[in-house]
Amino acid sequence: MQQQQNTGQQQGMMQQPPAMITTKDHLYLTDMLSWNLLAMKKAHFFASHCSDQQIKAELEKTGKMHEKHYTAILNHLNPNQEASSTQLQ
Repeated sequence: MQQQQNTGQQQGMMQQPPAMITTKDHLYLTDMLSWNLLAMKKAHFFASHCSDQQIKAELEKTGKMHEKHYTAILNHLNPNQEASSTQLQ
């Protein structure tokens, strides 16, 4: 059995993302955006109905984290519009 030399890279790992994505990748990215948007909305909803200030603060923090992830994904998908997509309306 031959041993392969490791050149510091994992086998199959790309240095640059491809210019086009597969349908499967597109569906996965759509799911990631949907999950983060839904989590952000739910955290905001529950925070607005919470009477405990510590829990409310943590829910708002969680909502902001998901908003940040949502924005980061969008910025990776379209870096030319990075400035305009930094805030969700």
